[in-house]
Amino acid sequence: MTVTGIIAEFNPFHNGHKYLLNQADGVKIVAMSGNFVQRGEPAIIDKWTRAQLALENGADLVVELPFLVAVQSADYFAQGAVAILSQLGIDTLAFGSEERLDYQKLSESYKNKQEEMEQYLSSLSDELSYPQKTQLMWKHFADVDFSGNTPNHILGLAYAKACAGKNIQLKPIQRVGASFHSQNKTQGIASATAIRQHMSDSQFVAQTVPNASAILNKPQVTWEDYFGLLKYQMLTNSDLTSIVQVNDELASRLHRAIKTATTVDELVEAVATKRYTRARVRRLLTYILIGVREADLPQAVHILGFTEQGRQHLADIKDKTQLISRIGSQPWDALTQKADRVYQLGNPKIAEQTWGRVPIRVKDK
Repeated sequence: MTVTGIIAEFNPFHNGHKYLLNQADGVKIVAMSGNFVQRGEPAIIDKWTRAQLALENGADLVVELPFLVAVQSADYFAQGAVAILSQLGIDTLAFGSEERLDYQKLSESYKNKQEEMEQYLSSLSDELSYPQKTQLMWKHFADVDFSGNTPNHILGLAYAKACAGKNIQLKPIQRVGASFHSQNKTQGIASATAIRQHMSDSQFVAQTVPNASAILNKPQVTWEDYFGLLKYQMLTNSDLTSIVQVNDELASRLHRAIKTATTVDELVEAVATKRYTRARVRRLLTYILIGVREADLPQAVHILGFTEQGRQHLADIKDKTQLISRIGSQPWDALTQKADRVYQLGNPKIAEQTWGRVPIRVKDK
């Protein structure tokens, strides 16, 4: 049977994600961001609730991306997630894309020209952001054009790189519904951005999210719930360069900006430049909030939940992969668990995220 991997945030899970799962084949394994997501934000709903919704709507197995994989730029995010899914025995990677491209051919191209492509990338001016450099690289070597704000397409290219040389078939699925960052209240399949913006409109959420009551009844958070904690961290840390990926220039900009910023958005706008994208700045702010100085990635895979078909797949691979189903006195990943504790500070109603938690079990439909 085909074993399909899907890399996701489900922030929150919506009808577009259900469509993606329905288009995938065989056993469907989701590697999902935990309580902080790739663009450098706290997830609006906790990871256990999002995993539950995924399992109720087509996923067979949901595992957690460690914090330092989940909160990364596209290439590192893709590499880390594909590495985890490879451990779980996938032979296919399905993902949404705004573009119609032969990603498999692009993956082969990267496999054959990796050294040359990376040298070209490193030769580009540091005045350009890394995403801009990557776009130029794909244009130069594969004549790939970027038609606009297409983040799923950019991630698709990162997946093509991450799967190069691996025996994994790429299955792009054409994105349907509203554009990725659209804030319009599109009926049926709206963007995750629109749903987060309009969570107070229960009727809209009910039309765009399966089992919407599971989200509407759960405590929610946004970046602003952590701004006071972030400001404290920044004002009491005289050396922000001790934080991963913060250089002298960024530290100086951050220290100046925090003196006057009254919201996270204001802070991001004050620090971001053409070279330092807003997404990169948000990720750095997340690192500062959590206090990320250095960490190793865990070898084991943390299971958030499964169906009966997912359980059978786990039984097939348990002798090949180190699996964690319950975190005890020894941490699975100390940094991810630290991030979970900070996440809970955003809303006192958020349930315990680690101790006593066991994988969710959902009956196959």
